[in-house]
Amino acid sequence: MDGHADTVVLRPGIDGIAEVFHTHLRQHAYPMHTHRSWTLLIIDSGTVRYDLGRHEHGALDRTVTLLPPQVPHNGTPTTAQGLRKRVLYLEPEQIDPELVGRAVDRPMFDDPLLRHRIHQLHGTLFRQGDLLEAESRLELVSERLRQHLRGTVGSAATADDPGLADQLRDLLDARTVEGVPLAEAAALLHAHPAHLTRVFTRRFGMPPHQYLVGRRVDLARRLILEGGSPAHAASASGFYDQAHLNRHFTRVLGLPPGRYARALRQGSPQRPRPRLNGASARP
Repeated sequence: MDGHADTVVLRPGIDGIAEVFHTHLRQHAYPMHTHRSWTLLIIDSGTVRYDLGRHEHGALDRTVTLLPPQVPHNGTPTTAQGLRKRVLYLEPEQIDPELVGRAVDRPMFDDPLLRHRIHQLHGTLFRQGDLLEAESRLELVSERLRQHLRGTVGSAATADDPGLADQLRDLLDARTVEGVPLAEAAALLHAHPAHLTRVFTRRFGMPPHQYLVGRRVDLARRLILEGGSPAHAASASGFYDQAHLNRHFTRVLGLPPGRYARALRQGSPQRPRPRLNGASARP
């Protein structure tokens, strides 16, 4: 039987992630090897045993595993059904290099919130057009990993900064169609990307990417009301394609843009028929 069935590889095209790798290993055992990237692993089924830094470890389906760059490790599935895993290979600079030693000592985290955020990030990376969402989710994941490695999880809450949040909102309003990468927004506003995401969410009750999508849906809706086609509305409001618009328009309004456009035409008032010589129009 093929030991690498059900494998998907993605190069997502966002800063900080070199590769996305999903696979179901039924027989394969990895020999000792290294990566130039941080290896961020979650397991959907099965378990794995591995050596890292001359110590033996194991990973379970509820945990998160972070293997540091350039540190030899191996891996062997330990259950009959094999191992179904999802991996993000993070660029070396995504997590501070001085934390490598701590990752060698403690590569596994039993953190349901972190695991859920990684799961959400994987889903976002396979959807075209949701760049700001992917960048925001990556920053929150990276921040949580750094907190684990530094032992500061839960030590301090994000302080409110309504002025900074308002500046980001204004920037998103000004660049609704073309969008703005999170790193660029952070540089323009002199803030860390993760902090920027957090203060915006606290201020407005939604993360920046959700706000931007809502603005684009509203713009697309107005374009359709003015007689534009859903295809035109998608391209003119900043969506990747019509399918991208369909997904978000339906989520926000409860029906796809094509059906919305048809309902608009059906509901348009008809002009009254003119009267002839003062006679009443026929019923």
